Amino acid sequence: MTDHMPDDLSAAGRDLRAYTDELRPKHPVVRNTKGEWVLLRHADVLAAAVDNERFSSQVSRYLQVPNGLDGEEHTRYRKVIEQYLSRAAVEPFIPVFKRVASQLATELPKGEVLDAVSDIGAVFAVRAQCAWLGWPAELEPRLLAWMGENHAATRSGDHNWMADVAEQFDEIIRSVVQPRRAAGDNAPDDLTTKLCRETVDGHPLTESELVSILRNWTGGDLGSIALCVGVLIAHIAKHPELVGQLCEASDAEVEAVINEILRIDNPFVSNRRVTTCPVHIGGRDIPSGAKVKLNWTSANRDENVFGNNQFDPQANAAANIVYGAGKHVCPGRLLATWELRIALQTLLASVQTIELVPERPPEREVAPVGGYHSVPVVLT
Repeated sequence: MTDHMPDDLSAAGRDLRAYTDELRPKHPVVRNTKGEWVLLRHADVLAAAVDNERFSSQVSRYLQVPNGLDGEEHTRYRKVIEQYLSRAAVEPFIPVFKRVASQLATELPKGEVLDAVSDIGAVFAVRAQCAWLGWPAELEPRLLAWMGENHAATRSGDHNWMADVAEQFDEIIRSVVQPRRAAGDNAPDDLTTKLCRETVDGHPLTESELVSILRNWTGGDLGSIALCVGVLIAHIAKHPELVGQLCEASDAEVEAVINEILRIDNPFVSNRRVTTCPVHIGGRDIPSGAKVKLNWTSANRDENVFGNNQFDPQANAAANIVYGAGKHVCPGRLLATWELRIALQTLLASVQTIELVPERPPEREVAPVGGYHSVPVVLT
């Protein structure tokens, strides 16, 4: 029985996806060097995700709205958040995202080496999110610099560095929130201002709650969108036959392909939980108060569910949990899906080919980050 797996695999030069592929067939549950119990199989990850009573989301010492809340408290805050992420709320931004994607596509140099993660994914993510939230375009360089430092700090495992980077981002958010709250009725009419005026149980959201919500919407989503774009472009560059298919496909078909690519290579690796009582799962007895990780990347590659992981958007869709499951399923799934589809469709419409660079192969990320650190490509 493997009882411990390294939490930082960078020294071994291996990415977490490859390592969990080796572990999962023999060990449904492992413990990492931090003492966390890591669930690797689809059935166990799904069971824990939908069991809010025994697997609590209150895992962080920092305020996390709504991710780190349980029960009715989670429901109340999530109700506020979901109204901004519904189909009706997001649909008006489709033309905005298309403009952002088109502008970026025209700026990308053809015939030169680009990084799909930093030059395409990160820039699109920042511009799309700023347009959605009503944040000034002048924040783009600051947000891009923060994204790079945040990934570097996360890879390093240096908790002081990570805390400093987190505080830097909270300061960016406060620089947007505080002027809006001070301006009152004269604040700009945008999504961030609307959020600043929200109430829960009759009380206005506090600055800490606003910062937490916007941190979740931006800090987490910016990195996730950038990494997803890197995964999508890497996959398409390796499978050029997809270009023609996607250019002819409907929006729904493109979204199905995107979800399947991300199932095979999900850059959002895991969520944390803590047990509220002793739990038996995956053949292991886990004590009360134990820290548990739901490894989505591993679960979405489980051979017991997805066979040999053949690319099959239709057959694998029902079991795909790339956006999570249960009460804490990602509320921004529609927003992320539409942003990724629009970015991909626009890019493919602007080029003839996307080619990897033979002398500079894609570089995988290492735990706790998934996907690719860098995907050098040439657009023609």
